[in-house]
Amino acid sequence: MLQYNDTVAALIGSRICHDLISPIGAVANGIELMALSGVDQSPEMDLVAASAANANARICLFRLAFGMASAGQRTGAGEIRTILKNVFSDSRITVDWQPDGDFDRAMAQAALLALLCAESAVGLGGEITVSRSDNNWKIYATGPRLKTSPDLWAGLTNPTTLHNIAPGDVQFIMLPDHLARLDRFCRYTLTDTSVSLEF
Repeated sequence: MLQYNDTVAALIGSRICHDLISPIGAVANGIELMALSGVDQSPEMDLVAASAANANARICLFRLAFGMASAGQRTGAGEIRTILKNVFSDSRITVDWQPDGDFDRAMAQAALLALLCAESAVGLGGEITVSRSDNNWKIYATGPRLKTSPDLWAGLTNPTTLHNIAPGDVQFIMLPDHLARLDRFCRYTLTDTSVSLEF
């Protein structure tokens, strides 16, 4: 009998993203076609277009971060930068993805899960930088008012301490488990104005 585990969760994430991305893309295309056909732009149309674009970008990000990564699958820096630009274009958070080239999909997934952990700390505004040196990854976030839960972050090094996780914090459960399957572990540092994760 199939057991419910992280693989099933990843498959569910992939399925949801796959099924939602087409209709949301259709909404964006419909707005574009209306504009090309001469329909006057309006604040309402602009709002729908912007919302559809952001939803599409978020789903692309979630598909990479939470979806299934096949063995040998690769992901390019250009694709990731485009997704992150679209997700955070109208946000108080700026993201600088520095690594170039293409990456093993599972490793890129780990970096994006770490980025989502960092995003939770700078929700009120800040900067997130993703860097890589000799295949060692670092995600660094800084902001004037960080929002961190020491217990939540402690789960990155000891997942058994995590209890009653909110849906928006699921990346804190997934990251250490994902890294363990890559024979890696997470190190993190919290200060009053910054957070960093390395693996």
